[in-house]
Amino acid sequence: MSPIEQDAPDAQEVRGVRDGAPAAPGPAALPDPALPRPGLPGPGLPGLGLPGPGPGARPRRPRILRLDAADRDVLTLYLFTRVALLLTAYCAAWLFPPDSEAHRPEPFASVVGRWDWNHFLHIARDGYFPDDPAARPDEWDNREAFFPGFPLALRALHLLVGDWTAAGLLISLVAGAVAVLALGRIARLHLSGAAGARRAVLLLLVSPCAVFLAVGYSESLFLAFALPAWLAARHHEWRLAALLAVCATTVRVTGLFLVAALVVHFALTARRHGMLRRLPWLALPALPPLLYSWYLHAHTGDWMAWKHAQERGWYRRFHSPWDSWSTTWQAAFGHGYTTPYALVWQAELVAMVVGLVTTVLLVRARRRPEAVYIALSLWALGTSYWYMSIPRATLLWWPLWIGLASWTLRGPRRLAAWLCLSAPLSAVLAVTYFSGRWAG
Repeated sequence: MSPIEQDAPDAQEVRGVRDGAPAAPGPAALPDPALPRPGLPGPGLPGLGLPGPGPGARPRRPRILRLDAADRDVLTLYLFTRVALLLTAYCAAWLFPPDSEAHRPEPFASVVGRWDWNHFLHIARDGYFPDDPAARPDEWDNREAFFPGFPLALRALHLLVGDWTAAGLLISLVAGAVAVLALGRIARLHLSGAAGARRAVLLLLVSPCAVFLAVGYSESLFLAFALPAWLAARHHEWRLAALLAVCATTVRVTGLFLVAALVVHFALTARRHGMLRRLPWLALPALPPLLYSWYLHAHTGDWMAWKHAQERGWYRRFHSPWDSWSTTWQAAFGHGYTTPYALVWQAELVAMVVGLVTTVLLVRARRRPEAVYIALSLWALGTSYWYMSIPRATLLWWPLWIGLASWTLRGPRRLAAWLCLSAPLSAVLAVTYFSGRWAG
């Protein structure tokens, strides 16, 4: 594993999205596609069926603490899916014990705490460079590959909670709630009414890798900063966006891709709104990676120790994109690996195709900032020896879930088709994780 890594709307709402969405204007009508001007329809995402804000729409200042009915619906849906995952974990513990002759299930902490969680736990408990060698006995530990944001939050919350596993789950629970609220509000900038927000959140929460939003991994915490940062940027709250992006880059290196998207969005919109003086704020998110590199250099003499740890542990040395695709294809279909590993690489290939198609549609729709964000993610994950953790990365691609939400809102059959594809995969992957059979 790598770190670099509903209610259905009523018929009237669906018809409003399908028939009432304005067409995207041409370049001459809208010089700046990133934000609609008064009296002009937004550019939307026509390739994904995602309309932009309607005529005359102006971005409203974000309501940070006030929850409306749509927000409460999103949180209710989020809590229902958390209960579903808890039930899945309970059943997996009883059905798939490590010992087939066991009469008791694994401890709950073992069921939910696997793979990357152990890296975060060791960092939070012992630090990156513990004085006691016994605290880091494995020469392949490579914990430097993991950015310090999640371990710092884990260590801080552990002082209050007292149990490491409970602290990790609580971080993901709260951070996930913040993330889905922000996703719903971003979706409402593009889609009609609260149905669009519920739909985008639903599709994220039943996506194949959704289990990683519930366990002690860094995806939920990253989204809790990244999505509000993007929402703030859409409302031209650049200082707030920059400060939230600082937190995002502390959690994952993917935060730098978010910063690139923010810079592109700033370049497309700031001159019109007279906000060029805000530009220096967007340099702040580079500070956490620089400080982390400095910290690692002080202990190892290597400014890129986090990158080299990824290379040692997860084969993330640079290879051309076509070589990476070829190697992953051979691993998936060359019958050289056991079937669980081969299936994981098949999923990697599918996720890469989904990412490429999404990026192309975003470019065609002139959603340049979002296209940059996903393209940089694909470049980072698609130029290693082979693909790894791309399905998990889809959790961080908010334009994908908003675009799919718009597509499914065009007819109930589309939603049924997507759920019949995604929900079983989500359940299978959750059981695979909780039973300790996750291969990639």
